[in-house]
This record gives sequence, C-alpha cells and structure tokens, in this order.
Amino acid sequence: MRAAWPLRLCEVPRTNRQRNRHFSCSSPRWLRPSCVNSSQEEAHRAGAEVPRNQHVRASVNSFFTLHASSPGSPLFQPSGTHVLQKLQAFLRAQYPNHGFQEVLTPTIYKKSLWETSGHWDNYKDDMFAVVGRGAQGGQDLVRQIGEDEEYGLKPMNCPGHCLLFRSQRRSYKDLPIRYADFSPLHRNELSGALSGLTRLRRFHQDDGHIFCRHDQIKQEIAETLDFVHLVYQTLNLGAYKLRLGTRPEQFVGSVDEWEMAEKRLRLALDESGRVYDINYGDGAFYGPKIDILLTDADGKDHQTATIQLDFQLPKRFSLEYDTSDPNKKDMPVLIHRAVLGSLERFTAILLESHGGKLPFWLSPYQLIILTVGEKVNVRQQAKYMARQLAFPDARPGAQVLNARRFMVDCDNSNQSIGKKILDAKKKGYSLYAVVGERNLEQLPDKQNLDVTLSSHPNEQDVQKVIEGYVQSRIWPAKRENARGKIGNSSAATCLTIQQCQELMAEIDSRFL
Repeated sequence: MRAAWPLRLCEVPRTNRQRNRHFSCSSPRWLRPSCVNSSQEEAHRAGAEVPRNQHVRASVNSFFTLHASSPGSPLFQPSGTHVLQKLQAFLRAQYPNHGFQEVLTPTIYKKSLWETSGHWDNYKDDMFAVVGRGAQGGQDLVRQIGEDEEYGLKPMNCPGHCLLFRSQRRSYKDLPIRYADFSPLHRNELSGALSGLTRLRRFHQDDGHIFCRHDQIKQEIAETLDFVHLVYQTLNLGAYKLRLGTRPEQFVGSVDEWEMAEKRLRLALDESGRVYDINYGDGAFYGPKIDILLTDADGKDHQTATIQLDFQLPKRFSLEYDTSDPNKKDMPVLIHRAVLGSLERFTAILLESHGGKLPFWLSPYQLIILTVGEKVNVRQQAKYMARQLAFPDARPGAQVLNARRFMVDCDNSNQSIGKKILDAKKKGYSLYAVVGERNLEQLPDKQNLDVTLSSHPNEQDVQKVIEGYVQSRIWPAKRENARGKIGNSSAATCLTIQQCQELMAEIDSRFL
C-alpha cells in the first residue's frame, strides 16, 4: 500500500473548474477527491480513523484559495484568517516580556528611500515598482523628484523602522529599542517559483528590529534565540536547524565590518551551546544572518525564523544616539529578527507537521454541534447552545475586549448522524457534540450535550484533560450517570452547556 503522505502543501490548492474543488495537482491520484470510494466512506462511518492526508486536504481547502488575478497572493477564508490572527495574537502576548513595541508603517515608499537603504541597487529585481497617477517620469539631473518619482512596494520593514528611530532624539539610556510589525510585504517572485503558501508575492511576517549599542549585541542575540526556542517549543514543532549565512558576493559595507559582524554571530551561537551549520555566501546584502529551518513532511527544509546583524542601514540612514559624553554621538547597531517568519508559510508547515489537526487554541474548528433527527425544537436548541458556547461572556450591547470566544459551529442538516460525524472529523474539528431529543428532556439549565474528542495533534493528552475535568468537576452522582466510558477517546461525555464551556477553557489554556 502506498504511503498516505506527503500532500505537499507547498503546491496546493489548484482549481478544478469542473468540480469547483481544490486539491494538489502534485498529489498521488488516490489523494484526490474522486478517489475516495464508497467503501472508504462506509469504513469511516463505522468508526475508522480518517486518513491523515484527508485531514490536511480538508483544512487547506477551507483556509485559502488562489486566483489568477493576483498570483502568489492568497485569499484567506474566515477559517484561515482566524489561524493567522491567532498566531499574531500569540506573539503579541509574548512581546511585552521581550520588550517589543508594535508599530505600523507604510506599504509604499519613494524610490529615493530604497536607494538610501540600498535595496534599489541590490534588491530591485525582487521588488514591485509603482508610478503615481499623472506622473510623467521627469527627472532633475539624476534623482527623480516630486510626484513624478517612482515608488516601490516594500519587501521589508527595516527602512520604515529606521525612519521611526530617526524621528526622535535618542539617548544611550533608551537602547535597546525594539519594534515589531505585522504589515504585509510584497516581493516580485518569478511565477515559476510561486508555491502554495510557502512561496508568495504578498505575505505577512512577524518582523522585528532591535536598535542597540555594540555592548548589547551578544545579549540581544541570545535573548532572540531563546525567544525563538520558547515559541517553537510551545507550538510543539520538534527539532529545528540553525544555519549561519556569511557574506554574499553582492554586499554593502566593508569586508572588515562584515568579518566583525560574522564574528559576533558565531560567538553568540557558540555561547548558546546550540548546534549550527554554516552556509557560506548566504547572508543578506547588508549583513550576516542566522536562519532557523523547519523540515516538512516531505523532507524539505523551510526557512522560518531569522536573526540578522546589520551595521550598514544605521550608517545609510545616519542613525545616532546621545552617549554619556555630552559632546559625542554614536551609531546604533541594527538586529533584524523574525520568529515565525512568513505567517502563511508557517501555517502550511504547521498543517503538515500536525497532519491537518491544529491545536485547540489555534484551530478555527474547535467544536461542532450535530443534531439528531429533524425536530424543530432540537435544531433551535442546538443553535442556542452553539451561541452560548461560542460567547461565554456575551452581554447586551458592546462586548468587552477580553471576552472569551470559542469557534463553535452547528450542523442542522438532514444528513445522518454518522455522515455528520464523518464530515466533522474530515474538517478537523477538535470536539463534536451530539444533541437529540433526549438531551432536551431536562430543565433548560440542565440540558446537555454528548461531547466527544474528534481530532487533535495531542489526542491522548487532551483526553487526559477531559478525564481529569470529569473526575474533578462533575460530582460522583453525575459521573456515574455519564454516558460513555471516561478515558475512551471514542466515547461521549455528557456535559451541560456550562460544563462544556469550562472544559473548552481548560483545554484552551492547558495547551498554550
């Protein structure tokens, strides 16, 4: 039997116009929708596990789509948008502990700025050039001026952050200054190089820049490496690789400056005790870098996080700060850093590494309520339960900023309960709850749901949380009457709405 992997997220989705479906044109024939036969469907209804590749394909199909009108720029569905926003929220929660302040910067800058930064001479082929309305392309000697000047969509945030640093007078006591930015970036990749979510023309990056003194470099790099390790450990991504990129053929600055920068990065890596490789000539044009690489299910390495040491941009932008000597100013050092890198690429790697099953706190499919039968009162109550579970802290009028929110859906269709359960598993719902007439026999505040663990990358650990919750929170009389055997992931646990809310909150907090 052929292995049910890899699906290669880096090459999906493509559009099948006849079926109006999305699938990987590089995937084996038997992974495509037409190859899931009726016997497989019946096996799933009987309780068999949904294959790993079907979890991934279902997740990808519901997360984003691509269109020829904007190649390399995914259109994210609400579910995919939820994942990117949760990743951003997770990083935002870490920023205060690591001293980062989030900023917003423009998407477009004049050509003259890119000439100052060095991007126009060294990175122009990978940028999108833009000319304003009514521009004639006039020039004053060498430099374009005024409204006629050409613009460029930003491929990086560093020039904008340099402008922010330069906008105010700085003291040595202010450093380090750390900026974070989630603004979309645009890079003019060749059409043949575009690849699903892993190689795009428009993407979001958890970009960050640290302006520090020379004596702070080692500590800042060490703390950034620790930040990366914390995030990757929390996301349960396993081992990752470190790679030091040295001076490329095309670079700015002097050789001495480059050698000093490379020495600083080597020293930081050596003192961290982490194993790393050296990729000679792979540095950015403005400085050497440390890349963090994750390996996907196909064995391909993807660069995610990066730490780059830069002595050039502060010089090009004439950045300075007041020293302890009133008559002397000094130039800061710039450290570029990204922890997740491209959020789109990182999402693809997450989906592949977890087989399409995202952790509960990150998943856009946390729980779905499945109705039994066609009774109107059952369907109405299921919708009410879904809203109560999704918004535990809901109140009339404006909602509070920190109100809890869970992603809860409701399937009121006329399909059989077996088919509904199968669909829920395919879509990757972490939990599903069955509601029928017998669940509504109690008083309104005692009406219950039969909750079952459906899909999670750490299913055994989640089941222990469910078991622990039932044993500690539900009094013995109720536990004796609970339908299903606690500890069996295929069995249902009977919970009230409030108990289900508490259980979801427990799972949400335990695995983040």
